[in-house]
Amino acid sequence: MTPARTPRTARALLTAFAAVSVAHLLAIAVHLPPLQYATKPLLMPLLAAWVWAAARPGTPRLLVPALLFGAGGDILLEVGGTVAFLAGMGSFAAGHACYVTMFVKLSTSADRRRTSLVAGCYAALWAVLVFRLWPDLDAGMRIPVALYSLLLTATAATAARINRWAGLGGALFLLSDTLIATDLAGWRHLPAHSFLIMLTYIVGQYLLTVGTLRRVAA
Repeated sequence: MTPARTPRTARALLTAFAAVSVAHLLAIAVHLPPLQYATKPLLMPLLAAWVWAAARPGTPRLLVPALLFGAGGDILLEVGGTVAFLAGMGSFAAGHACYVTMFVKLSTSADRRRTSLVAGCYAALWAVLVFRLWPDLDAGMRIPVALYSLLLTATAATAARINRWAGLGGALFLLSDTLIATDLAGWRHLPAHSFLIMLTYIVGQYLLTVGTLRRVAA
């Protein structure tokens, strides 16, 4: 990516992302659907714009597309219906493909023993999750959910190889989409279910981004 723009621009965009995030979460908490729908499509584009403004030599080119694919998924999931949901899942999957590719390239010097242990734990978690969800999912959603969750798990596992910021971000993103999967399976909701989905998603995406930028800076 090109060298950094003015620090003022980057700060303004990050502040806007934080403000919109708070507004969106507040709208969920007090149940203001119009504000939810107005703010959700802005979240990832603002975070992507911040990356563009704060970019320095060496910033991975796939980081902005990863976030924008997330924005596409956010919008499609708001449309409703099975077709839009699957299209949204596909957009998120493209974003995860960007993340995995980027993290593998950035972590060539990672501790192989630790990497294998983390990957093994995430693989076991994925297997247990799919095993538990499978009977309660609609037949047409089983394969898409299994494949998408595998790609999401790969994002979490490879993010853990970058640094603790990215590792936590990947884990939170996985938690967010796991909560969505329990919706698809018709499981009982946790208190503040929708709020937790978006809180873990927003923080997860932010930490994945910060972790990547810190890795480049290091």
